[in-house]
Amino acid sequence: MKDVYLFSGFLGSGKTSMLVDVLRQLKEEGYKPAVIMNELGEMPFDSQAVDDEVPLKEILDSCICCTGGEKTEAQIRTLLYEADFDVLIIETTGAAHPVEALDAVYSPLFAELLNIKGIVTVADSKRWLEREQLTPQARSLFLEQIRHAHLILANKSDLLTEAEKANVVFELQGLNPNTFILQTTNGRVPLKLLKNMQATALNKEIEPAQIGRHLHLSSRVIEFQKGFTQEEFEEWVRGLPPTVYRMKGYVPIEGMQYPMLFQYAYGLVQWMPEYMNMPPKIVMIGEDVQSISVIGEKKE
Repeated sequence: MKDVYLFSGFLGSGKTSMLVDVLRQLKEEGYKPAVIMNELGEMPFDSQAVDDEVPLKEILDSCICCTGGEKTEAQIRTLLYEADFDVLIIETTGAAHPVEALDAVYSPLFAELLNIKGIVTVADSKRWLEREQLTPQARSLFLEQIRHAHLILANKSDLLTEAEKANVVFELQGLNPNTFILQTTNGRVPLKLLKNMQATALNKEIEPAQIGRHLHLSSRVIEFQKGFTQEEFEEWVRGLPPTVYRMKGYVPIEGMQYPMLFQYAYGLVQWMPEYMNMPPKIVMIGEDVQSISVIGEKKE
């Protein structure tokens, strides 16, 4: 499996500085990194920071969390097919919601090839203290990026007084109490800290020391051994808790030659016929998804 990290955070928070330093550390330890970089503009300004020997895919002029989702899937499939790498770093735009960015990364076609280590959110400490000056929409996104992070970098701490530093950590911890918070300058984070993350890995035993083990945001691949009627499957979906944010994949439906493409978001269900024999499995993203009973499973 290939380890995958999502780097999240507002524009100007220090994500690219962190990316460059993490790439340096990975190469020094003998890893082969690859990068997917999402930029909202038409020009790839930030990608110039990645040297030519690192496989790089760009998603320009769209957000990874909306229309860019299909582009992200295509770029990952291309990397898996063409590039020799063992660590993938995806740097999202400042406009990306972490849950939706995570959803864009997962496809039932390759979910089991990727080990999502977690979401690293870079928070500009000074901007955090001045967050009331942001628009309500920007402030809400800022809070969501922090609330769903598996590791938070309280960056630009050199610009704060000791009292301000303590206040930033106290407030960030209040919003995301189970996340490790590291105060940083220039987005410098020890590689060991990233390697210890184990936030959303699938079907893996988690070591006690690993970061993210107490967090609830996780993912799960569900494979189906038999078919269902569409009504049976939707009845199961209606019974799911609201903490299931996303599902997508291929569901075997009685009477259909091939499994149907299924998508679920914000309580809404979408079905589309498939014309190829796709693997009968879905990816579920949410909180505590490992404890949810799956349709067709026998209850003990």
